[in-house]
Amino acid sequence: MSVHHSEIKRVTTHVLQEMKLRKEKISMLTSYDYSMAKIIDSAGIDVILVGDSASNVMAGHETTLPITLDQMIYHASSVIRAIERALVVVDLPFGSYQGNSKEALSSAIKIMKESGAHAVKLEGGKEIIESVQRILSAGIPVMGHLGLTPQSIYKFGTYIVRAQEEEEAETLIADAKLLEQAGCFALVLEKIPADLAKKVAEEITIPVIGIGAGNGVDGQVLVMHDMLGITHEFSPRFLRRYHNLYEEIKGAVEAYVNDVKSLDFPNEKEQY
Repeated sequence: MSVHHSEIKRVTTHVLQEMKLRKEKISMLTSYDYSMAKIIDSAGIDVILVGDSASNVMAGHETTLPITLDQMIYHASSVIRAIERALVVVDLPFGSYQGNSKEALSSAIKIMKESGAHAVKLEGGKEIIESVQRILSAGIPVMGHLGLTPQSIYKFGTYIVRAQEEEEAETLIADAKLLEQAGCFALVLEKIPADLAKKVAEEITIPVIGIGAGNGVDGQVLVMHDMLGITHEFSPRFLRRYHNLYEEIKGAVEAYVNDVKSLDFPNEKEQY
């Protein structure tokens, strides 16, 4: 049974803020192509993230680092053509905003103009705040991302839970407040202790979306391929698989192969 608010014709950053105020949880999934985006939008998802996780699940790379700005725009454009309701947020890929706020603005403008997306997402806190501020100054909505930041995987060297020590936790809280003050409309917290994520969500006024951050936040996000069981090698504690499409699709293809080879397909009714 659908529980989303059908009276919301189009989810906006303002709508997400209202959802936090009335304590309605925000649902968010990744999507990278037209067909899948059309399905999840019609199912009532609030936010679609065109994630740089496309580098992993669509292109087969080990990390998110190789995907380019033009590739992100291609995926975002495909998603935008499908949606009627969801807010579409696009990751700025690695190398398109770090260390150069002018390049960050140029990257964000390129995404918005060429894809038609509604907002961009950047990983990091204090170290990228100048880029965040410059993008916001152009009127482009920005979603922040703290905790485990996959674009920094070679810096950390591991995907373990972040901010377990007090010093790192305090830095994360300070960064969250800094991003809020700069004008970010929402924040993703990835793979951090649930108590810390809950504290952040209570101490800042913008919506906090968690992935591996417990249920004390304002919403949840998962990678669609993980949630649907299309990927099957990746099984972190925070992931709930709602389907096992890997086995279902594999089984369907095996049946098709057998039918072709046995001359069962096409039959008389399936030809002209």
